[in-house]
Amino acid sequence: MKIAALADIHGNIDALEAVLADLERHRPDAIVNLGDSLSSPLAAGETAERLLPLSLPTVRGNHDRALVEGPESEMGDWEKPAFPELSEAHLQWLRDMPSALVVEGEVYMCHATPQRDDVMWTEELLPSGHFALKSQAEIEALAEGISYPLILCGHSHTARSVLLSEGRILVNPGSVGCPGFAYNVPVDHKLEAANPFACYAIIEKTDAGWQPTFHQVRYDTTRMVSLARDAGYEDWVKVIATGRVD
Repeated sequence: MKIAALADIHGNIDALEAVLADLERHRPDAIVNLGDSLSSPLAAGETAERLLPLSLPTVRGNHDRALVEGPESEMGDWEKPAFPELSEAHLQWLRDMPSALVVEGEVYMCHATPQRDDVMWTEELLPSGHFALKSQAEIEALAEGISYPLILCGHSHTARSVLLSEGRILVNPGSVGCPGFAYNVPVDHKLEAANPFACYAIIEKTDAGWQPTFHQVRYDTTRMVSLARDAGYEDWVKVIATGRVD
């Protein structure tokens, strides 16, 4: 069995199309979406139109939630340009998403952690503004009560796998459509992939256990860069073009 895991598409339809095309050569048994699909100044509506007919098992991310939990006037910078592009059908799709799912009877999936959709599972933000890998004990604590052998999460935009107790494995596929970001809460910080590629993972069930393989797909970023520039989001221009924030 092969599971393809996508996460953090963030309205980057061209990155999504590149990943879907690349998946054709791998022929996974299932494709799952770990959330944060639309919020960005890129192509939220077009991305929603592509995703809905696919009917992928999908969990709701913090940015998905932000598009439907409050008034437009109170939305953040990632939601404000996306919301006007979305139809009522798109918004209902977001409302109906669960916070967690189990697929194929042994694969647990959530956006960030089982407890919260806005806290990184494996990375910790230090007071210096840098990210560090959490301790094994901290990572294990967040997985308490989840006995499934394969656990999938996103949110950090960082491809990573962590071997847990009892042979379980936690996998973050990285971000399909947003290879970096900067923010100032609780301290100034940034995360950069250092390349503009579309990322995903394939996790295959083998005799030895679930085996992840991480993929980076080159695609033409020209149109997405133009959309970000036209919308006045120069930070997105930089990160989509280069994978760097500055």
